Amino acid sequence: MAFGATKTRYEMDMTSGSLLGKVLLFAGPLMLTGILQLLYNAADIIVVGNFAGPQALAAVGSTSSLINLLVNVFMGLSVGTSVLVARRWGAGEMAEVSRAVHTSITVALISGELVGVVGVAFARPLLEMMDSPEDVIDMAALYVRIFFMGMPVNMLYNFGAAILRAVGDTRRPLYYLTISGLVNVLLNLLLVIVFHLDVAGVAIATVVSQLVSAVLVLLCLMRSTGPLRLNWRKLRIDGRQLLDIVQVGLPAGLQGSLFSISNVLIQSSVNSFGSIAMAGNSAASSLEGFVYTAMNSIYQADLTFASQNLGAGKIDRVKRVMWVCLGTVTVIGLSLGLLFYHFGAPLLAVYNSDPEVVAFGLLRMSVILPTYFLCGIMDTMVGQLRGIGCSIVPMVVSLAGACVFRIIWILTVFSQPAWHTLQVLYISYPISWALTFAAHFTCWLVVSRRVFAKLRPSETAKAG
Repeated sequence: MAFGATKTRYEMDMTSGSLLGKVLLFAGPLMLTGILQLLYNAADIIVVGNFAGPQALAAVGSTSSLINLLVNVFMGLSVGTSVLVARRWGAGEMAEVSRAVHTSITVALISGELVGVVGVAFARPLLEMMDSPEDVIDMAALYVRIFFMGMPVNMLYNFGAAILRAVGDTRRPLYYLTISGLVNVLLNLLLVIVFHLDVAGVAIATVVSQLVSAVLVLLCLMRSTGPLRLNWRKLRIDGRQLLDIVQVGLPAGLQGSLFSISNVLIQSSVNSFGSIAMAGNSAASSLEGFVYTAMNSIYQADLTFASQNLGAGKIDRVKRVMWVCLGTVTVIGLSLGLLFYHFGAPLLAVYNSDPEVVAFGLLRMSVILPTYFLCGIMDTMVGQLRGIGCSIVPMVVSLAGACVFRIIWILTVFSQPAWHTLQVLYISYPISWALTFAAHFTCWLVVSRRVFAKLRPSETAKAG
C-alpha cells in the first residue's frame, strides 16, 4: 500500500532552502526540549538536596552513569530509527517509512521491558561495584529500581520522539515534555516535601512524568495522517527495517554504553572522595547538562539533515550541513560554557548551599565548562558520520579516543599518589574530546569519499 507524503505544518523540507536558518529552526525546539528535560531532572536533585540533605543528593546524582550504562544500547536504536525514517522520507519511500515506524515502536516495547527487568534486578550489585558509600547506597539502589520500573514508557517516548524528529518535527515533543515536566516538578514537591518520601518520591515523580510524555507522543502518532500513523494492529518487526535500524543504532548504543563504563569508573573515583565531593560533582554535572543538551541538538540536526539529504542524493548539501553544524556548535558550546562557569557559585548553591559542596562543584566546572565545545564538535562529527550511514567507525573511534583513553588515564596518571586529585581526574575529559574529534574528522575525509562516490553515477543519470 502506498502512502502520500502530505506535509504538515510541523514537518520540514531539509533538502532545500537556507541551511543555517533551518538548522536553527530544527535545533531550537530540541534545545528547549532538552533543557526542560534537564530542568525536571534538576528538580529531582534540587528538591532532595534542599529538603533531604547531601546524602540524598549524592544518591540521586550518582546514579546517572549506572543508568546510562544499562540504557544506552537500546537508546542507540532510537538513533537508528531517526536515521532510517529520515532517509526513507528524503527518498520519498513512504511505505517503507510506515514499516519503520511500526518496527521501531515494537522494538521500544520489547527493549523497555528487557532493560527494566535487568535494572531492577541488578541495581544494588552494580552500585556496590561502583563503591557507593554506605551512607548513600541504600537510597541510590531504591532510586534506580523505581526508575527502571518506568523504562518501557521511557523507551516509547524516546522512539516516538525520534520518529517525529526524522521528519523535522521537533516542536510537538517540546510541547509534550513541557506538560510532563510540570507534572514532574509538582509531584516532586508533593511527594518529597509533603509526604517525606525523599529519594523514592523523586523517582516516582520521574516515572509518572515519563508516562505522561509517552502517552502524548503515542497519541500524536496514532492521530497522524500518512506514513507516520501508528496502528497498534500493525505492530510487528519487519526484518529489513530492523536490520537497517540495528546497523546504525546498535553501534551508537554500544558506544554510549561502553562510554558509560569510563564514566562509571570516573564516578567510582569521585565516590572515593566521599559524599560531599559526590554531591558537588552531581550538582556540577547537572548544570553542565544544560550546555550539553544545547550542543546535542546540533548533533541531532547534523544527523537528521545529513540523512534526509543523502536520501535525496544531494551530496554537496550533506557536506554543507556538517560545516554549518560545526560552526554553530562551537559558538553555542563556548558561549554557554563560559556563561555557566561565570555564574557557577550561585547556580551550585541552588542545589545545595553547603560551602564544601559548592567548592567541589566549582572545581569540576573550572575544568569542564571552558572546554566543553570540544565535546560538541566531537559529537557533531559523529552525527555526520551516522547520518551518511557510517556507524561502526565512529563507535570504534569514540571508544578508543575517549573511553579507552579515560580508563588508561585513571589507571596510570590518576592512580599516582602525587596526581590523585579531582582536577587531574577531570582533565581527562577535554583531552579525550580533542583527540577523538581529530580522529573523527580524519575518518570522515576517508569514509565520505566512498559513500558519495556510490551516489554520483545515479545523480548523473538523473541529470541526463
